[in-house]
Amino acid sequence: MATLTISEVAKQVGLRTSAIRYYEQIGFDASVFYRLSIVQRAQQSGFTLEEIQQLFSGFVEGTPAPERWKELSTRKLAELAEKMSEIQFMQGLLREMLDKCHCDTLETCGKGIFHQISGVSDRGDAACRAPK
Repeated sequence: MATLTISEVAKQVGLRTSAIRYYEQIGFDASVFYRLSIVQRAQQSGFTLEEIQQLFSGFVEGTPAPERWKELSTRKLAELAEKMSEIQFMQGLLREMLDKCHCDTLETCGKGIFHQISGVSDRGDAACRAPK
């Protein structure tokens, strides 16, 4: 294989040259293409740099790749499920506001939301009812 510059490697694997230099500093060797492919896939999957470093060096030496991926992926899937739940809640709030807010002013809107979340009933502010 011909010798490539860092910028050529970066272009081929879709990373910035600064990222490659960083990975080089933490011990990457001639298998840079394979390792950077793993890094890229992990980043696409939402792993942080710390989690990616753990993938490479956070396990007992000799731990098979599937076990490493399984442990980190299980944690990431749980994290994503929690984020998905939060996103669904926010979507619900936004849909409710779109459907139910007929207020003339933000003050009226805020009054309706305040009364709803505090449990105080006031028929005059029934136009704006976001879910609890």
